Amino acid sequence: MTKSRVWSGIDLDAQGKDADFLRIPHSVDTSAYGWVPVPVIRIMNGTGPTALLCAGNHGDEYEGQVALLDLARQIEARDIRGRVIILPALNYPAVAAGRRVSPLDEGNLNRAFPGDAAGSPTEMLAHYIVEELFPRTDLVIDLHSGGRSLEYVHCALGHYGKGEDTDAKIRQLLDVFAAPFSILTQGGGGGGDTTLYAAAAARGIAAITTELGGGARIDPVGRACADAGVRRVLAHWGIWGDDAPASPAPSRLARMQPRSLSVFAPHGGIFEPFVTPGSAVTAGQPAGRLYDPERPLLPPTELRFVTDGIVSCRRALAHTRLGDCLFNLAEPL
Repeated sequence: MTKSRVWSGIDLDAQGKDADFLRIPHSVDTSAYGWVPVPVIRIMNGTGPTALLCAGNHGDEYEGQVALLDLARQIEARDIRGRVIILPALNYPAVAAGRRVSPLDEGNLNRAFPGDAAGSPTEMLAHYIVEELFPRTDLVIDLHSGGRSLEYVHCALGHYGKGEDTDAKIRQLLDVFAAPFSILTQGGGGGGDTTLYAAAAARGIAAITTELGGGARIDPVGRACADAGVRRVLAHWGIWGDDAPASPAPSRLARMQPRSLSVFAPHGGIFEPFVTPGSAVTAGQPAGRLYDPERPLLPPTELRFVTDGIVSCRRALAHTRLGDCLFNLAEPL
């Protein structure tokens, strides 16, 4: 194992509650021996399971960030059994800039796993999570939403095909988190095995991610879903709380459709969607229009779905370029 260059201001294995930073070394013109801060909270009491709770993997996704900041203040060491490690602003440079990726290196943390101990700041952080945090961890929740460019149905996602035992643990975690939708995926439409939750699952850890709204704003339903889901998980595993909110309805199980069945922009222009996330659609159904202001006398391009399914996400921005994803679909199970 290559030793991580990232270090922490707190002892992750100590009892009690503490907060400080992970420190990512970063040498630049104005700070030869400086470090980049990543806020971390450790809460530990006795022995028991360890939950790793993350948000801000992408800096423009806010529902999970505020939910975990609230939980970090509310959870006291005397009230738990085991350990909770909270990283509410995981890719802190991206969080501080309000961007999906880090302004330090244009690094997309959720495409950087398993990382590199001698790489860029983003790669060093991914490596630290894999080599230092995963070995301590029994379950992982990485809270996401659609960010600036997407609007998502409120859902939790889990990888499948990681082995019977790991698949079963992930399904259990999805059931307990109980988002309105639980979507099984193999990462074909996103980061594949380079995402945080896929890297955890590859190591046999029960791990899920979420998509809880989007548009670079706080969706109140998604924010409440993040809070309630994490509370249910911590209570179920006996770590914290015995009064977790009940799920208002059973989670609807679905499987992500391959990206070849998504709708992508065939040219640049102005995107007008016809359906919202969570809508059931059929093959051939109109999906939206794409207007080209540079050719004002041409009619807009008609967009249609090529298969039946549920709209898992749609583009949040009207301004669109060739190749932008406009709709992703999931298949009900």
